[in-house]
Amino acid sequence: MHVGMSTFFQNLAGGYTDQEVYAHEIAMADMAEPLGFDSIWAAEHHFDEYTMCPNVAQFLTYMAGRTNRVGLGSMVMVLPWHDPVRLAEEVLVLDHVSKGRAILGVGRGLGRIEFEGFRINMGESRERFVEYAEAILNAFETGYIEANGKFYKQPRTAIRPFPFQSFRGRTYAAAVSPESARIMARLGIGILIIAQKPWETTVAELNNYREIYREINSTEAPKPIIASFIACHEDASVAQEIYEKYIRGYSRSALNHYEFHNKGLADIKGYEYYGALARNIEKHGVDEFVDFLAKLQVWGTPDQVYEQIMENQKRVDAAGLISIFSYGGMPQELSTKNMKLFAEKVLPRLKRQEVNGSVGGMRGRVTIAAE
Repeated sequence: MHVGMSTFFQNLAGGYTDQEVYAHEIAMADMAEPLGFDSIWAAEHHFDEYTMCPNVAQFLTYMAGRTNRVGLGSMVMVLPWHDPVRLAEEVLVLDHVSKGRAILGVGRGLGRIEFEGFRINMGESRERFVEYAEAILNAFETGYIEANGKFYKQPRTAIRPFPFQSFRGRTYAAAVSPESARIMARLGIGILIIAQKPWETTVAELNNYREIYREINSTEAPKPIIASFIACHEDASVAQEIYEKYIRGYSRSALNHYEFHNKGLADIKGYEYYGALARNIEKHGVDEFVDFLAKLQVWGTPDQVYEQIMENQKRVDAAGLISIFSYGGMPQELSTKNMKLFAEKVLPRLKRQEVNGSVGGMRGRVTIAAE
């Protein structure tokens, strides 16, 4: 089983400067390869303390020079916020300097604060995502980018350095709704599960997507990957305290950043689902939603953490895990201990698991896309 770790660059508590947060997250990433993780990840976000990694390609290129083996993945790069030419160039530079270890993630975005900061109409995001993704993925196959879409028009232009390995069959979506399942299947994109829905809903949507993927591509879809926030401690009561304070702290930060409680999202084209979610939160209360989101994550003793991860893996027949250890205002010393204990007691057991599938066809080399 493929097991990666993700930096998060979150600065919620205010007890650290942004510089101290960066030093800590880089130190966590530096531990990944020696501890035996298969990949290092980072997510693109802008303008607030939720995640302070506005240029994922820059960070991963830095990590390429500090590592030799691990994959280097974005979770994700948000296409509507980029010029596709520049994003394609940045990704190929990363792939070249890392000797083929680049793991690309692309998505359409959800944070209203970010669309406003970039002066981009959020209601255009799904259409822009499809047009940009088609142009970029084709450029990775041919070495040339071109488009004549509604939002993206690009004369045929060479991308240098030229790609030296295919990205086909190595693309994943961070979520898939019934509306976007056919789009993702047509683009050859698999699924990265960042749990925000009941597992039974996730499984049902995943099965629908797999059926559409088989129909369009005449082959099975790639096995999904699961991303989880982890709290691992030898003392179960301490792990429970970490869950209560820091996993729930992360969950509340996600609610605030994405405005899951904002019913106005229903009025934005392509985000109707989140309007329904906001109405549900209004009915049951913010605290109940925070609890629901937190309970989808993983916490406990090493044995409990292992069992929870394997239970989730079996639910969706996943090929791999991306684990996050530093979040929610957690003290830096505690997050380091969290990661080291997981690496010592849980990681070896997970890597011994045969899951009858790989991440992107080869260890540490996949492409990820977010809805």
